[in-house]
This record gives sequence, C-alpha cells and structure tokens, in this order.
Amino acid sequence: MIAKLEEVNKIYTMGDNTIVALDKTNLEVNEGELLLIIGPSGSGKTTLLSLLGCVIYPSEGRLWVDGNEVNKMSEKELAKLRLNTLGFVFQGFNLLAPLNAEDNVMMPLRLQGVSNKEAKQRVEEALTMVGMIDRRYNKPKELSGGQQQRVAIARALVTKPKMLLCDEPTAALDNVSMGVVMKELRALADNGKAVAVVTHDPRLKEYAHKTIEVKNGKVYPLN
Repeated sequence: MIAKLEEVNKIYTMGDNTIVALDKTNLEVNEGELLLIIGPSGSGKTTLLSLLGCVIYPSEGRLWVDGNEVNKMSEKELAKLRLNTLGFVFQGFNLLAPLNAEDNVMMPLRLQGVSNKEAKQRVEEALTMVGMIDRRYNKPKELSGGQQQRVAIARALVTKPKMLLCDEPTAALDNVSMGVVMKELRALADNGKAVAVVTHDPRLKEYAHKTIEVKNGKVYPLN
C-alpha cells in the first residue's frame, strides 16, 4: 500500500456557502496496481487526485502517502514528498518547448541535485522504458501528441517515484495514441508501480486493475 484515505473529505467555504468537493472517502492505492478514477467534469475526481498528490490537505479524516500522515506535514515537507515520491502526468503534457526530450526529462533531476553522470543514465533509462530513446534530441513541436505524452511519462518516471498520478493523460490524444499511452501505464503498474489515472473516458476501464467512480463528490467502487 502506497496511499490510504480514512474518512477523508475536502470542503470549501465561500461566504455563506459550503461546497463539498469530495465526500468522506475510504480508499487504498497499492503498488503494482493501475487505479482508474472515472467520473464527469466537476465530480470530485481531480480533488481526489490532488489529495493523493499532496497538493491539498484533507478537511477531515486522515491521509497517508508512503507512510507519512499528510495532515501533520508542513508545506515544505509536502513539497519534498512530491518531488521524491510522486510523479505527475498531465493532459497538456507540460513540456518546455525550447528543450528537447532528453532535457525535458532531466529537469526534475536538476531540482533534486542529481549528478550529471547519473542524470544522463537515468534519463536514458526512462526514455527507453517508454520507447522514446530514438527521439531524445527532438523538441516537443517535432513530436506527435502521443509521443509528447510518452516523454512526459518518462519525465515523471525519472525520479523513480513510488506512485504515478495522471490527470486526463489521454484526453488530448487520438485513439491509437491513447492505446499506446495506456499500455505503457498498465505495463508500469504490472511491473510494480502504483499508477492512478483520472479520466472521463470509459474506454480506459480495460487497462485498469481497479476502477472507482466519482459522482457528486462521492466515491463508488466498480471493481
């Protein structure tokens, strides 16, 4: 188990209005598992991913990530946990346009202060893992959407995170690229990584070990 939510919710207060972004939730995320979090826009699924990603604190309940109780951690401690334990993949790829694939993947290692020799080796391993080593010197504009997303996955993997969090990673991709990216993520989970994917697309269910649905802030297990 890499993450656990125990009666966790997220509530926002705006003036006299109270908005329940996520109702009380119990959930475990395990290594070697691709967890699919499915639901429509505004359902609370991104709030759930943000909690798992230590981006926001729970309003109530207790949340553990990699053995750390998030409720008791400072912002600085959370930032360190995100950098060293978690990997993030976004819908918009978020690659830096002036940099080639290799340099984009290397960015998190620069933040960690990894030596140049080790960084180059880990970048090569990450790009090889997602089948993009032959495009290491290409800039984002020279890559298809699917290829850019695979580079983004390599960037998330290069720090050797224990959990990979993906927010609508296939929303901007065509059917073929969607299949390639989801097969990559499923393979990572099959090889021991914890992978959580937020989506509104029911076609992604076939790639998941476990699927939950979020509706109006409530979480329902599907399998």
